Amino acid sequence: MRRIGARLLSSSVFRLTLAYGFAFGASALALLTFVYVAAVEYMEQQARETIEADAQGLIEAHALGGVHGLVELVNLRSTYDPDRASVYLVVDRDGRHRAGRLASWPEEPPDERGFWRLQVREREGERPARQILARAIELDSGARLLVGRDIADKLHTQRLLQNAIVGGTGLMLLLGLFGGFALARWTIGRLEEINRTTSAIMAGHLGRRIAVEGGGDEFDELAQNLNAMLERIEQLVASMREVTDNIAHDLRTPLNRIRSRIEVALLHDIDRTEARELLEATMRDADALISTFNALLSIARAEAGARGQSFEPVDLAALARDVVELYEPLAEERAMELSVEAPRSAVVPANRQLLAQALANLVDNAIKYTPEGGRVRVRVNDGPEPLLSVTDNGPGIPPALREKALERFVRLEPHRSTPGNGLGLALVAAVAKLHEAKLELDDARPGLEVRLRFPPSARQASANALQSAGASG
Repeated sequence: MRRIGARLLSSSVFRLTLAYGFAFGASALALLTFVYVAAVEYMEQQARETIEADAQGLIEAHALGGVHGLVELVNLRSTYDPDRASVYLVVDRDGRHRAGRLASWPEEPPDERGFWRLQVREREGERPARQILARAIELDSGARLLVGRDIADKLHTQRLLQNAIVGGTGLMLLLGLFGGFALARWTIGRLEEINRTTSAIMAGHLGRRIAVEGGGDEFDELAQNLNAMLERIEQLVASMREVTDNIAHDLRTPLNRIRSRIEVALLHDIDRTEARELLEATMRDADALISTFNALLSIARAEAGARGQSFEPVDLAALARDVVELYEPLAEERAMELSVEAPRSAVVPANRQLLAQALANLVDNAIKYTPEGGRVRVRVNDGPEPLLSVTDNGPGIPPALREKALERFVRLEPHRSTPGNGLGLALVAAVAKLHEAKLELDDARPGLEVRLRFPPSARQASANALQSAGASG
Protein backbone atom coordinates (compact mmCIF):
# COMPACT_ATOMS: atom_id res chain seq x y z
CA MET A 1 0.00 0.00 0.00
CA ARG A 2 2.86 2.34 0.84
CA ARG A 3 4.45 1.56 -2.55
CA ILE A 4 1.19 2.38 -4.36
CA GLY A 5 0.92 5.64 -2.42
CA ALA A 6 4.48 6.56 -3.32
CA ARG A 7 3.78 5.74 -6.98
CA LEU A 8 0.68 7.91 -6.89
CA LEU A 9 2.52 10.86 -5.38
CA SER A 10 5.31 10.54 -7.94
CA SER A 11 2.88 10.03 -10.81
CA SER A 12 3.04 12.70 -13.49
CA VAL A 13 -0.73 12.33 -14.00
CA PHE A 14 -1.33 13.07 -10.32
CA ARG A 15 1.02 16.06 -10.37
CA LEU A 16 -0.48 17.43 -13.56
CA THR A 17 -4.03 16.96 -12.26
CA LEU A 18 -3.08 18.61 -8.99
CA ALA A 19 -1.41 21.51 -10.79
CA TYR A 20 -4.43 21.90 -13.04
CA GLY A 21 -6.69 21.79 -9.99
CA PHE A 22 -4.70 24.52 -8.26
CA ALA A 23 -4.60 26.60 -11.44
CA PHE A 24 -8.35 26.18 -11.91
CA GLY A 25 -8.93 26.97 -8.23
CA ALA A 26 -6.82 30.13 -8.50
CA SER A 27 -8.73 31.20 -11.61
CA ALA A 28 -12.06 30.49 -9.94
CA LEU A 29 -10.92 32.37 -6.82
CA ALA A 30 -9.94 35.38 -8.91
CA LEU A 31 -13.30 35.30 -10.70
CA LEU A 32 -15.27 34.94 -7.47
CA THR A 33 -13.24 37.73 -5.88
CA PHE A 34 -14.10 39.97 -8.80
CA VAL A 35 -17.77 39.08 -8.43
CA TYR A 36 -17.57 39.72 -4.67
CA VAL A 37 -15.95 43.12 -5.12
CA ALA A 38 -18.48 44.07 -7.80
CA ALA A 39 -21.39 42.93 -5.59
CA VAL A 40 -20.08 44.83 -2.57
CA GLU A 41 -19.57 47.95 -4.68
CA TYR A 42 -23.08 47.62 -6.08
CA MET A 43 -24.65 47.25 -2.63
CA GLU A 44 -22.61 50.19 -1.37
CA GLN A 45 -23.78 52.31 -4.29
CA GLN A 46 -27.38 51.32 -3.66
CA ALA A 47 -27.13 52.36 -0.02
CA ARG A 48 -25.52 55.71 -0.93
CA GLU A 49 -28.18 56.45 -3.56
CA THR A 50 -30.94 55.64 -1.04
CA ILE A 51 -29.37 57.97 1.52
CA GLU A 52 -28.97 60.74 -1.09
CA ALA A 53 -32.61 60.42 -2.19
CA ASP A 54 -33.80 60.46 1.44
CA ALA A 55 -31.62 63.48 2.22
CA GLN A 56 -32.90 65.36 -0.84
CA GLY A 57 -36.49 65.03 0.41
CA LEU A 58 -35.52 66.38 3.84
CA ILE A 59 -33.63 69.30 2.27
CA GLU A 60 -36.73 70.21 0.30
CA ALA A 61 -38.82 70.01 3.49
CA HIS A 62 -36.34 72.36 5.21
CA ALA A 63 -36.56 74.76 2.29
CA LEU A 64 -40.35 74.89 2.62
CA GLY A 65 -40.88 74.78 6.39
CA GLY A 66 -37.53 75.71 7.92
CA VAL A 67 -36.02 73.88 10.84
CA HIS A 68 -39.42 73.37 12.41
CA GLY A 69 -40.83 71.67 9.33
CA LEU A 70 -37.67 69.57 9.06
CA VAL A 71 -37.95 68.45 12.70
CA GLU A 72 -41.59 67.44 12.24
CA LEU A 73 -40.81 65.40 9.15
CA VAL A 74 -37.86 63.65 10.81
CA ASN A 75 -39.95 62.77 13.85
CA LEU A 76 -42.74 61.51 11.61
CA ARG A 77 -40.39 59.28 9.62
CA SER A 78 -38.71 57.96 12.76
CA THR A 79 -42.10 57.13 14.28
CA TYR A 80 -43.52 55.32 11.28
CA ASP A 81 -40.38 53.41 10.21
CA PRO A 82 -41.27 49.82 11.18
CA ASP A 83 -37.90 48.35 10.21
CA ARG A 84 -35.93 51.16 11.83
CA ALA A 85 -33.68 51.01 8.80
CA SER A 86 -33.35 54.79 8.44
CA VAL A 87 -31.43 56.85 11.00
CA TYR A 88 -31.78 60.65 11.34
CA LEU A 89 -30.28 63.42 13.44
CA VAL A 90 -31.02 67.17 13.35
CA VAL A 91 -28.96 69.60 15.42
CA ASP A 92 -29.28 73.40 15.48
CA ARG A 93 -26.60 75.97 14.89
CA ASP A 94 -25.27 75.49 18.43
CA GLY A 95 -25.16 71.69 18.14
CA ARG A 96 -28.19 71.02 20.29
CA HIS A 97 -30.27 67.92 19.51
CA ARG A 98 -33.55 68.80 17.78
CA ALA A 99 -34.79 65.51 16.31
CA GLY A 100 -33.77 61.99 15.40
CA ARG A 101 -32.82 58.76 17.09
CA LEU A 102 -29.12 59.51 17.41
CA ALA A 103 -28.08 61.22 20.62
CA SER A 104 -25.18 63.30 19.33
CA TRP A 105 -23.27 64.35 16.26
CA PRO A 106 -20.37 61.99 15.29
CA GLU A 107 -16.96 63.19 16.39
CA GLU A 108 -14.82 61.42 13.73
CA PRO A 109 -14.51 63.04 10.29
CA PRO A 110 -16.37 61.56 7.28
CA ASP A 111 -14.68 59.88 4.29
CA GLU A 112 -13.79 61.63 1.03
CA ARG A 113 -17.39 61.30 -0.18
CA GLY A 114 -18.81 62.83 2.99
CA PHE A 115 -20.12 59.55 4.45
CA TRP A 116 -19.65 57.98 7.86
CA ARG A 117 -19.57 54.34 8.84
CA LEU A 118 -20.81 54.28 12.40
CA GLN A 119 -21.62 51.83 15.11
CA VAL A 120 -24.47 53.39 17.09
CA ARG A 121 -26.94 52.48 19.76
CA GLU A 122 -30.21 54.38 19.61
CA ARG A 123 -31.04 53.25 23.12
CA GLU A 124 -28.80 53.03 26.13
CA GLY A 125 -27.46 49.50 26.54
CA GLU A 126 -28.69 48.40 23.10
CA ARG A 127 -26.81 45.32 21.87
CA PRO A 128 -25.43 44.78 19.44
CA ALA A 129 -24.51 48.17 18.12
CA ARG A 130 -26.02 48.96 14.73
CA GLN A 131 -23.84 49.42 11.65
CA ILE A 132 -24.99 52.45 9.69
CA LEU A 133 -23.83 54.42 6.65
CA ALA A 134 -24.61 58.13 7.16
CA ARG A 135 -24.39 61.39 5.22
CA ALA A 136 -24.17 64.93 6.72
CA ILE A 137 -25.79 68.01 5.12
CA GLU A 138 -25.17 71.64 6.11
CA LEU A 139 -28.49 73.54 5.87
CA ASP A 140 -28.92 77.20 4.97
CA SER A 141 -30.29 77.99 8.44
CA GLY A 142 -27.06 76.82 10.05
CA ALA A 143 -28.62 73.59 11.27
CA ARG A 144 -27.07 70.28 10.33
CA LEU A 145 -28.81 67.16 9.11
CA LEU A 146 -27.46 63.59 9.29
CA VAL A 147 -29.23 60.93 7.23
CA GLY A 148 -28.15 57.30 7.71
CA ARG A 149 -29.08 53.79 6.68
CA ASP A 150 -28.72 50.52 8.52
CA ILE A 151 -26.30 48.32 6.51
CA ALA A 152 -26.49 45.18 8.67
CA ASP A 153 -28.16 43.20 5.87
CA LYS A 154 -25.48 44.36 3.45
CA LEU A 155 -22.70 43.28 5.80
CA HIS A 156 -24.42 39.95 6.38
CA THR A 157 -24.62 39.38 2.63
CA GLN A 158 -20.93 40.23 2.33
CA ARG A 159 -20.06 37.66 4.98
CA LEU A 160 -22.14 35.04 3.19
CA LEU A 161 -20.30 35.80 -0.05
CA GLN A 162 -16.95 35.58 1.71
CA ASN A 163 -17.82 32.23 3.27
CA ALA A 164 -19.12 30.94 -0.08
CA ILE A 165 -15.92 31.97 -1.86
CA VAL A 166 -13.62 30.45 0.74
CA GLY A 167 -15.69 27.28 1.12
CA GLY A 168 -16.21 26.86 -2.63
CA THR A 169 -12.51 27.31 -3.35
CA GLY A 170 -11.54 24.86 -0.64
CA LEU A 171 -14.09 22.31 -1.85
CA MET A 172 -12.84 22.78 -5.40
CA LEU A 173 -9.26 22.13 -4.36
CA LEU A 174 -10.31 19.13 -2.31
CA LEU A 175 -12.27 17.65 -5.21
CA GLY A 176 -9.30 18.35 -7.49
CA LEU A 177 -7.01 16.53 -5.08
CA PHE A 178 -9.28 13.49 -4.85
CA GLY A 179 -9.92 13.60 -8.61
CA GLY A 180 -6.18 13.65 -9.28
CA PHE A 181 -5.69 10.78 -6.83
CA ALA A 182 -8.42 8.68 -8.50
CA LEU A 183 -7.22 9.50 -12.02
CA ALA A 184 -3.60 8.74 -11.14
CA ARG A 185 -4.62 5.47 -9.48
CA TRP A 186 -6.59 4.41 -12.58
CA THR A 187 -3.80 5.45 -14.94
CA ILE A 188 -1.13 3.71 -12.89
CA GLY A 189 -3.29 0.59 -12.87
CA ARG A 190 -3.46 0.55 -16.66
CA LEU A 191 0.24 1.28 -17.00
CA GLU A 192 1.12 -1.38 -14.42
CA GLU A 193 -0.78 -3.91 -16.53
CA ILE A 194 1.20 -2.88 -19.60
CA ASN A 195 4.46 -3.04 -17.61
CA ARG A 196 3.63 -6.50 -16.28
CA THR A 197 2.88 -7.74 -19.78
CA THR A 198 6.07 -6.27 -21.25
CA SER A 199 8.11 -7.70 -18.35
CA ALA A 200 6.63 -11.14 -19.00
CA ILE A 201 7.42 -10.80 -22.70
CA MET A 202 11.01 -9.79 -21.91
CA ALA A 203 11.22 -12.87 -19.70
CA GLY A 204 10.43 -15.02 -22.73
CA HIS A 205 6.63 -15.32 -22.69
CA LEU A 206 6.09 -14.00 -26.21
CA GLY A 207 2.46 -15.09 -26.29
CA ARG A 208 1.36 -12.62 -23.60
CA ARG A 209 -0.85 -9.72 -24.73
CA ILE A 210 -2.15 -6.55 -23.12
CA ALA A 211 -5.81 -6.66 -22.10
CA VAL A 212 -8.16 -4.32 -23.98
CA GLU A 213 -11.07 -3.09 -21.85
CA GLY A 214 -13.21 -2.20 -24.85
CA GLY A 215 -13.91 1.42 -23.92
CA GLY A 216 -12.23 2.71 -27.06
CA ASP A 217 -10.07 5.21 -25.16
CA GLU A 218 -6.43 6.07 -25.74
CA PHE A 219 -5.24 3.21 -23.53
CA ASP A 220 -7.25 0.71 -25.57
CA GLU A 221 -5.79 2.16 -28.76
CA LEU A 222 -2.31 1.94 -27.27
CA ALA A 223 -2.94 -1.64 -26.15
CA GLN A 224 -4.18 -2.61 -29.62
CA ASN A 225 -1.13 -1.05 -31.29
CA LEU A 226 1.22 -2.71 -28.82
CA ASN A 227 -0.52 -6.06 -29.28
CA ALA A 228 -0.18 -5.70 -33.06
CA MET A 229 3.51 -4.89 -32.61
CA LEU A 230 3.98 -7.84 -30.26
CA GLU A 231 2.19 -10.10 -32.71
CA ARG A 232 4.55 -8.94 -35.44
CA ILE A 233 7.58 -9.42 -33.18
CA GLU A 234 6.44 -12.94 -32.30
CA GLN A 235 6.04 -13.72 -35.99
CA LEU A 236 9.49 -12.33 -36.75
CA VAL A 237 11.08 -14.31 -33.92
CA ALA A 238 9.36 -17.49 -35.09
CA SER A 239 10.42 -16.72 -38.66
CA MET A 240 13.98 -16.11 -37.51
CA ARG A 241 14.04 -19.43 -35.72
CA GLU A 242 12.68 -21.17 -38.79
CA VAL A 243 15.17 -19.36 -41.01
CA THR A 244 17.99 -20.36 -38.69
CA ASP A 245 16.90 -23.99 -38.80
CA ASN A 246 16.58 -23.87 -42.59
CA ILE A 247 19.97 -22.24 -42.99
CA ALA A 248 21.52 -24.91 -40.78
CA HIS A 249 19.83 -27.63 -42.84
CA ASP A 250 20.65 -26.16 -46.27
CA LEU A 251 24.24 -25.24 -45.49
CA ARG A 252 25.17 -28.30 -43.45
CA THR A 253 24.65 -30.71 -46.32
CA PRO A 254 26.98 -29.04 -48.88
CA LEU A 255 29.53 -28.28 -46.17
CA ASN A 256 29.52 -31.93 -45.06
CA ARG A 257 29.92 -33.04 -48.66
CA ILE A 258 32.86 -30.69 -49.16
CA ARG A 259 34.49 -31.91 -45.95
CA SER A 260 33.92 -35.55 -46.91
CA ARG A 261 35.52 -35.05 -50.31
CA ILE A 262 38.52 -33.36 -48.74
CA GLU A 263 38.88 -36.25 -46.27
CA VAL A 264 38.72 -38.77 -49.11
CA ALA A 265 41.34 -36.84 -51.04
CA LEU A 266 43.61 -36.74 -47.97
CA LEU A 267 43.19 -40.40 -47.06
CA HIS A 268 43.77 -41.91 -50.48
CA ASP A 269 45.93 -41.27 -53.45
CA ILE A 270 43.70 -40.11 -56.28
CA ASP A 271 44.50 -39.71 -59.93
CA ARG A 272 44.03 -36.64 -62.00
CA THR A 273 40.57 -37.60 -63.22
CA GLU A 274 39.26 -38.30 -59.73
CA ALA A 275 40.79 -35.06 -58.46
CA ARG A 276 39.07 -33.12 -61.22
CA GLU A 277 35.71 -34.72 -60.48
CA LEU A 278 36.16 -34.02 -56.77
CA LEU A 279 37.03 -30.37 -57.40
CA GLU A 280 34.12 -29.93 -59.80
CA ALA A 281 31.68 -31.37 -57.26
CA THR A 282 33.21 -29.19 -54.56
CA MET A 283 32.88 -26.14 -56.82
CA ARG A 284 29.20 -26.90 -57.41
CA ASP A 285 28.58 -27.05 -53.68
CA ALA A 286 30.56 -23.85 -53.18
CA ASP A 287 28.52 -22.17 -55.93
CA ALA A 288 25.33 -23.27 -54.17
CA LEU A 289 26.59 -21.75 -50.91
CA ILE A 290 27.59 -18.53 -52.67
CA SER A 291 24.20 -18.44 -54.39
CA THR A 292 22.45 -18.75 -51.04
CA PHE A 293 24.45 -15.95 -49.47
CA ASN A 294 24.03 -13.75 -52.56
CA ALA A 295 20.27 -14.27 -52.35
CA LEU A 296 20.31 -13.32 -48.67
CA LEU A 297 22.34 -10.20 -49.45
CA SER A 298 19.94 -9.27 -52.25
CA ILE A 299 16.96 -9.64 -49.92
CA ALA A 300 18.68 -7.56 -47.24
CA ARG A 301 19.56 -4.94 -49.84
CA ALA A 302 15.97 -4.81 -51.10
CA GLU A 303 14.52 -4.62 -47.57
CA ALA A 304 17.00 -1.98 -46.37
CA GLY A 305 17.00 0.15 -49.53
CA ALA A 306 15.12 3.44 -49.37
CA ARG A 307 12.59 3.94 -52.15
CA GLY A 308 14.01 6.23 -54.82
CA GLN A 309 17.67 5.37 -54.26
CA SER A 310 19.27 3.96 -57.46
CA PHE A 311 15.89 4.22 -59.17
CA GLU A 312 15.67 4.94 -62.87
CA PRO A 313 12.97 4.64 -65.54
CA VAL A 314 12.81 0.94 -66.45
CA ASP A 315 10.83 -0.44 -69.39
CA LEU A 316 9.13 -3.58 -68.12
CA ALA A 317 8.63 -4.86 -71.67
CA ALA A 318 12.33 -4.62 -72.51
CA LEU A 319 13.25 -6.15 -69.15
CA ALA A 320 10.86 -9.07 -69.73
CA ARG A 321 12.30 -9.76 -73.19
CA ASP A 322 15.86 -9.74 -71.81
CA VAL A 323 15.04 -12.22 -69.03
CA VAL A 324 13.11 -14.51 -71.39
CA GLU A 325 16.02 -14.49 -73.83
CA LEU A 326 18.36 -15.43 -70.95
CA TYR A 327 16.24 -18.45 -69.95
CA GLU A 328 15.34 -19.70 -73.42
CA PRO A 329 18.19 -22.27 -73.53
CA LEU A 330 17.06 -23.75 -70.21
CA ALA A 331 13.47 -23.90 -71.43
CA GLU A 332 14.56 -25.60 -74.64
CA GLU A 333 16.46 -28.27 -72.67
CA ARG A 334 13.19 -29.12 -70.90
CA ALA A 335 11.16 -28.93 -74.12
CA MET A 336 9.11 -26.07 -72.64
CA GLU A 337 7.42 -23.14 -74.32
CA LEU A 338 8.74 -19.85 -72.91
CA SER A 339 7.08 -16.74 -74.35
CA VAL A 340 6.76 -13.05 -73.62
CA GLU A 341 3.66 -10.95 -74.23
CA ALA A 342 4.57 -7.25 -74.17
CA PRO A 343 2.83 -5.35 -76.97
CA ARG A 344 3.60 -1.93 -75.51
CA SER A 345 6.28 -0.35 -73.36
CA ALA A 346 5.49 0.06 -69.66
CA VAL A 347 7.95 2.36 -67.93
CA VAL A 348 8.16 2.49 -64.13
CA PRO A 349 10.77 3.93 -61.73
CA ALA A 350 12.73 0.96 -60.41
CA ASN A 351 16.05 -0.48 -59.38
CA ARG A 352 16.80 -2.31 -62.61
CA GLN A 353 19.18 -4.89 -61.11
CA LEU A 354 16.84 -5.94 -58.28
CA LEU A 355 13.76 -5.97 -60.49
CA ALA A 356 15.56 -8.06 -63.09
CA GLN A 357 16.71 -10.50 -60.41
CA ALA A 358 13.15 -10.79 -59.06
CA LEU A 359 11.76 -11.50 -62.53
CA ALA A 360 14.55 -14.00 -63.19
CA ASN A 361 13.65 -15.80 -59.95
CA LEU A 362 10.01 -16.05 -61.04
CA VAL A 363 10.93 -17.42 -64.47
CA ASP A 364 13.48 -19.82 -62.96
CA ASN A 365 10.91 -21.13 -60.46
CA ALA A 366 8.29 -21.52 -63.20
CA ILE A 367 10.68 -23.56 -65.38
CA LYS A 368 11.96 -25.55 -62.41
CA TYR A 369 8.57 -26.64 -61.05
CA THR A 370 6.70 -27.02 -64.37
CA PRO A 371 6.89 -30.51 -65.89
CA GLU A 372 8.76 -30.99 -69.15
CA GLY A 373 6.77 -29.90 -72.17
CA GLY A 374 4.95 -27.28 -70.09
CA ARG A 375 4.34 -23.64 -70.81
CA VAL A 376 5.66 -20.44 -69.15
CA ARG A 377 4.46 -17.00 -70.19
CA VAL A 378 5.77 -13.58 -69.15
CA ARG A 379 3.27 -10.79 -69.67
CA VAL A 380 3.53 -6.97 -69.42
CA ASN A 381 0.48 -4.72 -69.35
CA ASP A 382 0.73 -0.94 -69.62
CA GLY A 383 -2.50 0.08 -67.91
CA PRO A 384 -3.34 2.55 -65.15
CA GLU A 385 -1.47 0.12 -62.90
CA PRO A 386 1.57 -1.28 -64.80
CA LEU A 387 1.57 -5.06 -64.51
CA LEU A 388 4.32 -7.68 -64.76
CA SER A 389 3.25 -11.32 -64.46
CA VAL A 390 4.68 -14.83 -64.87
CA THR A 391 2.27 -17.72 -65.54
CA ASP A 392 2.98 -21.44 -65.76
CA ASN A 393 0.89 -24.61 -66.05
CA GLY A 394 2.69 -26.52 -63.31
CA PRO A 395 1.32 -27.82 -60.00
CA GLY A 396 0.87 -24.31 -58.55
CA ILE A 397 0.74 -23.42 -54.86
CA PRO A 398 -2.28 -24.16 -52.65
CA PRO A 399 -3.99 -20.95 -51.43
CA ALA A 400 -3.32 -21.84 -47.78
CA LEU A 401 0.45 -21.96 -48.40
CA ARG A 402 0.91 -18.88 -50.58
CA GLU A 403 1.70 -16.50 -47.73
CA LYS A 404 4.16 -18.98 -46.25
CA ALA A 405 5.82 -19.47 -49.64
CA LEU A 406 6.98 -15.84 -49.51
CA GLU A 407 9.06 -16.45 -46.37
CA ARG A 408 12.79 -17.15 -46.45
CA PHE A 409 14.04 -20.71 -46.86
CA VAL A 410 10.51 -22.01 -47.24
CA ARG A 411 10.31 -24.91 -49.65
CA LEU A 412 6.93 -26.53 -50.05
CA GLU A 413 8.27 -29.96 -50.94
CA PRO A 414 8.77 -32.01 -47.77
CA HIS A 415 12.11 -33.63 -48.73
CA ARG A 416 13.76 -30.43 -50.11
CA SER A 417 15.24 -32.45 -52.96
CA THR A 418 14.72 -29.94 -55.77
CA PRO A 419 17.73 -27.67 -56.37
CA GLY A 420 17.32 -24.27 -54.75
CA ASN A 421 17.51 -22.49 -51.43
CA GLY A 422 13.94 -21.35 -50.85
CA LEU A 423 14.83 -17.67 -51.23
CA GLY A 424 13.40 -16.96 -54.67
CA LEU A 425 9.92 -15.76 -53.71
CA ALA A 426 11.27 -14.09 -50.56
CA LEU A 427 13.46 -11.93 -52.79
CA VAL A 428 10.51 -11.17 -55.06
CA ALA A 429 8.44 -10.09 -52.03
CA ALA A 430 11.25 -7.83 -50.79
CA VAL A 431 11.68 -6.23 -54.23
CA ALA A 432 7.91 -5.72 -54.53
CA LYS A 433 7.84 -3.99 -51.16
CA LEU A 434 10.76 -1.75 -52.14
CA HIS A 435 8.92 -0.68 -55.31
CA GLU A 436 5.56 -0.36 -53.47
CA ALA A 437 4.19 -2.94 -55.89
CA LYS A 438 1.46 -5.38 -54.93
CA LEU A 439 2.58 -9.02 -55.12
CA GLU A 440 -0.26 -11.39 -56.01
CA LEU A 441 -0.16 -15.21 -56.22
CA ASP A 442 -3.15 -16.60 -58.06
CA ASP A 443 -4.39 -19.87 -59.56
CA ALA A 444 -3.76 -20.17 -63.34
CA ARG A 445 -6.00 -23.28 -63.64
CA PRO A 446 -3.73 -25.17 -63.89
CA GLY A 447 -0.54 -23.69 -62.60
CA LEU A 448 0.46 -20.50 -60.83
CA GLU A 449 0.31 -16.88 -61.87
CA VAL A 450 2.51 -14.38 -60.00
CA ARG A 451 1.73 -10.71 -60.58
CA LEU A 452 3.63 -7.56 -59.69
CA ARG A 453 1.13 -4.72 -59.84
CA PHE A 454 2.81 -1.32 -59.67
CA PRO A 455 0.95 1.70 -58.22
CA PRO A 456 -0.56 4.28 -60.61
CA SER A 457 1.88 6.91 -59.30
CA ALA A 458 4.77 4.85 -60.72
CA ARG A 459 3.70 5.54 -64.29
CA GLN A 460 3.41 9.28 -63.71
CA ALA A 461 6.78 9.39 -61.94
CA SER A 462 8.44 7.64 -64.87
CA ALA A 463 6.81 10.00 -67.37
CA ASN A 464 8.10 12.99 -65.40
CA ALA A 465 11.59 11.46 -65.24
CA LEU A 466 11.66 10.79 -68.99
CA GLN A 467 10.39 14.30 -69.72
CA SER A 468 13.10 15.82 -67.47
CA ALA A 469 15.78 13.68 -69.13
CA GLY A 470 14.57 14.77 -72.58
CA ALA A 471 14.59 18.42 -71.58
CA SER A 472 18.13 18.09 -70.19
CA GLY A 473 19.24 16.43 -73.43
